[in-house]
Amino acid sequence: MVAPTVTDDDPSLSGGDWTESGVFRVAEGVYRIPLPLPNDGLRAVNVYAVADERGGDPGWTLVDSGWALEESRALLEKAMRALGSDLREVRRFLVTHSHRDHYTQAVTVRREFGAEVLIGAGERVNLERVVDPGHTETDNSVPRLRRAGAPKLAAAFERAGRDHVRDMSGWLLPDGYLEDRSTVVVGESRTLEVIETPGHTRGHVVFADDANDLLFAGDHVLPRITPSIGLEPVPTASPLSAFLTSLQLIRERPDAALLPAHGAVGRRVHERVDELLAHHGARLDASLAAVREGRHTPYLVAQALPWTRRNHALADLDRWNAMLAILETQHHLEVLVERGALTRTEQEGVLHYALP
Repeated sequence: MVAPTVTDDDPSLSGGDWTESGVFRVAEGVYRIPLPLPNDGLRAVNVYAVADERGGDPGWTLVDSGWALEESRALLEKAMRALGSDLREVRRFLVTHSHRDHYTQAVTVRREFGAEVLIGAGERVNLERVVDPGHTETDNSVPRLRRAGAPKLAAAFERAGRDHVRDMSGWLLPDGYLEDRSTVVVGESRTLEVIETPGHTRGHVVFADDANDLLFAGDHVLPRITPSIGLEPVPTASPLSAFLTSLQLIRERPDAALLPAHGAVGRRVHERVDELLAHHGARLDASLAAVREGRHTPYLVAQALPWTRRNHALADLDRWNAMLAILETQHHLEVLVERGALTRTEQEGVLHYALP
């Protein structure tokens, strides 16, 4: 593993590999640290180290933390050393949401050095479910896939869940929960506003640094891909509706430089939000057209849609991404029901959608 160095030359700004190891200065006192993810198409998660000096004492606030993995931990330690610091000087983690690639390393660092772990108040119910020893990661996906008309895929996940042993080392409750529109003071001059942006998860938050033209966007606004919707232990009734509302909320705020959890820096928030809203508008149109053609379950509608930027067929996706695709299709169909464009019935445990 190559030791990272601090540089202003962020490769992602010039179309380079955003997952390349390093410590990249993205604004005054703010550094991007990409940390690796295992067996994941995303390949890395951006952790942002924000200088948090108080009364002459050095320190850091980290936005998100990475996945609690040996390789990720070693790289984070080297990144902090490159900044002339170490993990003992991390005062706290501000976590955008409770997915393991954002949350679990914060817990393991806290265990050793006492850093404070804070997350949005809306994630409380998700984390309380996750830390329950009786919880399994297929508790929700299996019944939801059955309702979506994909029993074979549901059975595959059920079999996999029986064979999976959960690693609980990164799953403990945080030190506190951040309320919507509360503020966090970092150092002696930086103020971050906490803004609830449900959709990706029910309690996702972003951190707005309006004075410095920055938005720490987590997974809410990503520069090249669209985030999964409602992938969480305790799903809400219509996470896509919440996501679209959250996007509109961010669009109505001052524009800012986008600091995403996955992907390159360099884009502006409003431009990307407009693209995301247009994307979901097109997916809603395509989903409605598929129902008009006679496809009436989320599984059947998902088969009619292209997936990923490479326009793969549903059958070409691996099991995990096929689940995401089918459940996302269901979320689009639910929004169409909310808007009066479709009706929904349930027959023998399977959801069916039709024109009014």
